Amino acid sequence: MKKTVLDFLEILEFEKNYSHNTILNYRDDLELFITFLNEIGYDNFKVDYQIIRQYLSYLYEHKYTNKSIARHISSLRSFFKYLLKTGLIENNPMTLISNPKVEKKLPKFVPYKELDQLLNIFDGDTPLDCRNSLILELLYATGIRVSELINIKLNDIDFKRCEIKILGKGNKERIVLFGSRCLNLLNRYLELFYDKYNINHTDYLLLGVRGNKINDREVRKIINLAVDKAGIKLNISPHVLRHTFATHMLNEGADLRSVQQLLGHESLSTTTIYTHVSNERLRNIYLHSHPRA
Repeated sequence: MKKTVLDFLEILEFEKNYSHNTILNYRDDLELFITFLNEIGYDNFKVDYQIIRQYLSYLYEHKYTNKSIARHISSLRSFFKYLLKTGLIENNPMTLISNPKVEKKLPKFVPYKELDQLLNIFDGDTPLDCRNSLILELLYATGIRVSELINIKLNDIDFKRCEIKILGKGNKERIVLFGSRCLNLLNRYLELFYDKYNINHTDYLLLGVRGNKINDREVRKIINLAVDKAGIKLNISPHVLRHTFATHMLNEGADLRSVQQLLGHESLSTTTIYTHVSNERLRNIYLHSHPRA
């Protein structure tokens, strides 16, 4: 059973280009499912709808939240599609399973004032300051995921048109844009940092001090360092900067379809959550400005 899961995870990594964290989530979810099957005497994945219902009850009994259970269902749904496609099962027990209702939370974003502090915190002329500033600017300027950021190669960048070709989820390509500040930081980084630290002659844009491609953990450390240095009392992650990009774009008048394409969302409904943030901002403006509000 574990060998089947490993084969599935390899497809997610090498064919579908899923992020490292997403693959870890799938692995953890499927390992728990295997543990449950072993406990009830199953040594294969040929299970029916009732077994899946029993597993969901097992998750509820162990105090998993609706959000967490929805993620487990999503993992199983993808896994059983794989099993059916490869002929390892004849019937998919997930077809009648629906997700529990999950309360949608508004995405967190960084207000303009704090964002300006964050983006200007690494203002020194050292190679590391230059690289760190570029990382923060790229995340906010383009709205890309951290997994997309660390996989940018030099030949993905069109310096004249200020465009970057991004390979997103499911190996889908899209073009994102950046502005003059980001272009200046790119040129400074290539001049001060890249030639000095690219000892392994890699094609990747963002490097660690040992010359290897930077990883998502290092990016998160850089953001945490910037937050601490700026004295900002917010929990800021790469994804929060992605939310901030989308929210600020809509606040400044961008249309929803354009933001969807820049973010690489398959469905427009995924992008509409940011309109709730913008609507909340309009509500606050109304309540503080209208004489009879």
